Amino acid sequence: MCPRGSNRSVELGALVAPQPPSPSEAEGPAPIATLPAPRRIAANGIFSALECRQEHEKRVDHDQRRWKRGVSRRRSDRLGRDPVQQSLVNLLPPATLAAILAFWGLAPAAWVEAPWSLPAVAVGTVVFVQCLEFVFERHAGWRMNWREFATDLFYFGFFFFVIGWLSDTLINSPLRELKEAWGIGTPWLAELPYLLQALIALFLFELGQYWMHRAMHNWTPLWLTHAPHHHLTQLNAMKGYIGNPIELFLISIGVIALLDINLDALFASITVGSAIAIYAHANVRADPPIWYGFFFTTIRNHSLHHTATSYEDTRCNYGNSVIFWDRLFGTYKEGESAIVGQDDRKRLSIREQWLFPLRPWLERRKAVRD
Repeated sequence: MCPRGSNRSVELGALVAPQPPSPSEAEGPAPIATLPAPRRIAANGIFSALECRQEHEKRVDHDQRRWKRGVSRRRSDRLGRDPVQQSLVNLLPPATLAAILAFWGLAPAAWVEAPWSLPAVAVGTVVFVQCLEFVFERHAGWRMNWREFATDLFYFGFFFFVIGWLSDTLINSPLRELKEAWGIGTPWLAELPYLLQALIALFLFELGQYWMHRAMHNWTPLWLTHAPHHHLTQLNAMKGYIGNPIELFLISIGVIALLDINLDALFASITVGSAIAIYAHANVRADPPIWYGFFFTTIRNHSLHHTATSYEDTRCNYGNSVIFWDRLFGTYKEGESAIVGQDDRKRLSIREQWLFPLRPWLERRKAVRD
């Protein structure tokens, strides 16, 4: 047999077999490409490189089959404990959307116009879904710790207070002024029922987000701003707010300011879209009904967009909240990935996330200096 431990010696060029996935990374599809790459070590033993490679392949295959059987048993046990409870958990995402729509539709005008209403609904949704992660965990490998929570909380505040102000000052206010100056109007939209107004605003905003997101995966300068978001090694309720500031500003751009839409419907479209995206990043074992997954993004198809298998495998399921546009434009892919990240799943610090678009320039500068 070829030695398994990395401290044992083999012939020069032999390979050390990777360890099987840990329990913390279980519960999800993990093709061989996601396993740690074999490491070369110096050696002076009696085993040939070919023998070690063959042994390595046998072990990988065995570990993969044993791991998948274990995942299947765990999933069966988990769902088999209380199928009624799981069915109710699956209804949580659509129930949350219904509650948000009901709030804005029934709230008094004074509440809708109050400056606290929009932040209150946004924060309440995040807190609710974050609490669900502790009760109905989907993957143990995505379990929240204090370091992750502090980073998530920082970005959540940064997005709403800094990016929100920049977006309103540099994009929304100029668009509103342009709308008045050019006489652009959609009075027919304001005459539609409240629910229809909210859905039209949501789907139009997400159509722009779809093409922006798709461009980020197909043009290097934009990818450099978006890549930090794909270096996330776990998904949680607030992970949708994490990224390079340039990307966060770009994804806040929309054309809703050009629409004549009632304030309650506008706020409903914003908070419903946010709630969908929060669930799409949350470590909650909720698999919503088929009709929900046909139109809206879920953790299953969005985790596949974050897969660690390769960069090419992330080029699907671009919808942040509305997966319907992926279905329409042919970029939808079915599946789920429990192992997420990029570049060997390297977790970036906040400083590295903010400097990431400058990485090519910094690397060239370092090479010249060396």
